Amino acid sequence: MSKFPFVEGVRWGIIGAGDVCEVKSGPALQLAEGSALVAVMRRNAEKAADFARRHGVGKWYDDADALINDPEINAIYVATPPDTHEHYTLKAAAAGKAVYVEKPMARTLQECLNMVSACQKADVPLFVAFYRRALPIYQKVKDLIAAGAIGEVRFVEIKVQKPLQPDIVGASENADNWRILPDVAGGGYFYDLGSHQLDLMDFLLGPIVNAYGFATNQAGLYPAEDVVLGTFHFANGILGQGTWCFNAALSSEIELTTVHGSKGRLSFTFFSNFHIRLEIDGAPTEILSFEMPKHIQQPLIQSVVDELRGKGTCVSTGVSGARTNWVMAQICQRIPAPAYGSID
Repeated sequence: MSKFPFVEGVRWGIIGAGDVCEVKSGPALQLAEGSALVAVMRRNAEKAADFARRHGVGKWYDDADALINDPEINAIYVATPPDTHEHYTLKAAAAGKAVYVEKPMARTLQECLNMVSACQKADVPLFVAFYRRALPIYQKVKDLIAAGAIGEVRFVEIKVQKPLQPDIVGASENADNWRILPDVAGGGYFYDLGSHQLDLMDFLLGPIVNAYGFATNQAGLYPAEDVVLGTFHFANGILGQGTWCFNAALSSEIELTTVHGSKGRLSFTFFSNFHIRLEIDGAPTEILSFEMPKHIQQPLIQSVVDELRGKGTCVSTGVSGARTNWVMAQICQRIPAPAYGSID
């Protein structure tokens, strides 16, 4: 195995080649410049072999240790549910392999800190798949804010109101939907979807250093919380608030994030109808629309590959991913969390 940087290219192995790998990420590992997908692993050998065949991957495994210790592989993509992120990250780090892990980074802040520590001790890079940091729409948002398009930023508000999902209505627990099982996911849809939004706030406006909130399960149809209210305070003095409701009426469905400034505001979406709405005092409203990449993780994966090859820097790391878990834990009152300054 080459030492960092991987001047001859990054050779990936995927642990957990499930749905997220079909379009969002797996093909991106093959298409990124300087990158190759060498092997995939699933516990179900038949499904692992099927994925490898359909995607033109040369090797497949039904044993994670065998993939991690494959000498042809120098980077591991952990694409399993969050309950095994720490487990596989520590194994990959011990084997001297770079790690790219799905979001949310882990179930708890402590698991995140263990992952960061293990990779730092092994001197291997750790990246987290908060891919929105690398997408053009959100880089444009960042550029507009930095250029002072809306003046000085005052506060940000996140609104997510979604109806109960069809696969969980009338069911107390659905083992196939790990996103609503806290023992697997760390929380519910807030951890799955809200993590993207809170991580992007870190990217756009800097670290959140104080966060408070409430989380509850009102509908009682699955184990995780279905309503979360949060307030937060950025290191630079900007304030924020968020509402994540996953038991709303169809008529009240909304998903919008708005950044308010001294001269105007800009709004944007995360999950559909991708656009930026720019409203500046005294100027006509401007709407900028964006198309998402077919393989939506490809821009971020390219930045991971570039950093591993010594040609750039990735903006989503284990440290930034841990900060997002810290914020979610504070909002949900999950833990008596360590001070923000301990995450470095």
